[in-house]
Formats: sequence, structure tokens, C-alpha cells
Amino acid sequence: MVTAGILLVDDHAGFRRMARRLLEAGGLDVVGEAADGGEALARARELRPKVVVLDVLLPDIDGFAVAEKLAEFPDPPKVVLISSHSLSELGGKIDTTRVRGFLAKDELTAQRLAELAGLRT
Repeated sequence: MVTAGILLVDDHAGFRRMARRLLEAGGLDVVGEAADGGEALARARELRPKVVVLDVLLPDIDGFAVAEKLAEFPDPPKVVLISSHSLSELGGKIDTTRVRGFLAKDELTAQRLAELAGLRT
């Protein structure tokens, strides 16, 4: 089992439940969840995850802004953005944000996340 310390951030509880099961079944350790950007920043300060799986569209702060704030943390987590929208729909903003990469929600697997976040499996 890989211990990765992953924080899941998505405003849909059903997606968080599914993603947690999927990642844990793939050997990754999900240490927490958050439903919006403010909660994500608070949970990241508290839990100090190695990886944050971060939805782009959140109800309070968009995922790009949250990623930039996380990048300023001492020993910042690796951030992988996710969305139900395609990369092309998000425009070039992903290229200027300090993240490890992007996954469409329907492409999220433990293996793909480990590859993007640079985790050893």
C-alpha cells in the first residue's frame, strides 16, 4: 500500500465518496475531504496532505485560486486539478497555475493520480 496522504476537494459529496473508494482500492491513503475552497485550505493546514485532488469549480473560491494559495504553504502539497469539464474547456489557465496536472473526473484512477503526483506505487 502506498501512503500518499490525499485530500479530496469537491463540492459533490457523492463524487468524494466514489473517489475515496476508488483511490483507496488502488492503494492510496485518503486522509480527508473538503467541500469548498475555504474548507480545503483549512483542512490542508490541519492535515498537511502530500497531494490535494482539487475540483476546478467550487462554490466559493475556484480551484485555480486555491491551488495558488496551497503553493504558498511551507512544504506545499502536490495539486492535481479535476473537473467534469475537459481541459480544452478550461482554457490555458491550467498552464499558468502551479499544479502537477489535470485529470477529467471520469479519468481519475489511483494509477493516473500516482503518475501525475509523482507517487511511488
